[in-house]
Amino acid sequence: MKKFLSLPKEKQNRIVTAAMALFGEVGYKKAYISEIAMSASISKALIFHYFSSKRGLYSYLVYYTGKIVMTEAQETREMLNKDFFERAVISIKFRLTIKSRYPAMSKFMESVYNEDDPEVASDIERLLAIATDMHAKADLAPGEERMFKRGVDPAQVVSLVEKYTEGIIAGWDRNSSIEDTMSEVSGCLNMLKRNLCIY
Repeated sequence: MKKFLSLPKEKQNRIVTAAMALFGEVGYKKAYISEIAMSASISKALIFHYFSSKRGLYSYLVYYTGKIVMTEAQETREMLNKDFFERAVISIKFRLTIKSRYPAMSKFMESVYNEDDPEVASDIERLLAIATDMHAKADLAPGEERMFKRGVDPAQVVSLVEKYTEGIIAGWDRNSSIEDTMSEVSGCLNMLKRNLCIY
C-alpha cells in the first residue's frame, strides 16, 4: 500500500477511478484486473504490485470511500439541530456533492449495496456501517412524529421523502447545478412541511 500512496496523485486517481468504475459496473466477481489496468493505462502487474490482489484493491477502495464520505460528512453535524425536512435537504446536498466530486465513487457505492461475494463481505460491512449511521441521522427522530398534523402518517411521509430523495439523486447529472437543484429541493420539501406539519 505504501508504494501506491507514494505515487503521484494523478496516477493514484487514475487507478482508483478505473477500479471504482469497473467494480461499480459489473461487481466484484466479474471485474478483471486486466480491464482496470487497461482503463488506468498501467500494467496488470503494477496493480498486483501495489495491492497484492483484487481483494486488496477492493479493500482499499472501501477504505478510501469511507474516508471521503466521513470527511465530506463533517458539515452534516449541523443535522443535529434541524428538523426532519431540513435534515433531508442537508442529506440530499451531501449526496449530490459526493456524486459531483467523485462520480465513479457514487456508482461504486451503489454497487456495494448489491454485492454478495463473501470474499469482500467484511469490507462491505465497514462501509455500510458508515452509510447506515448517515442515514439514521436523517431519519425521523424520536418524538418528531408530533410535528405532523392530525391524520398524517409519519411513516408515509418518511417513505415519500426517501423516494423523492432517490429520484433526485438518480436523475441528477454533473451538467446540472447543485445550487439550482437544491433550490428546487428546498422549495418542494418546504411545501410538504407547510402542508403536513403543525409548525
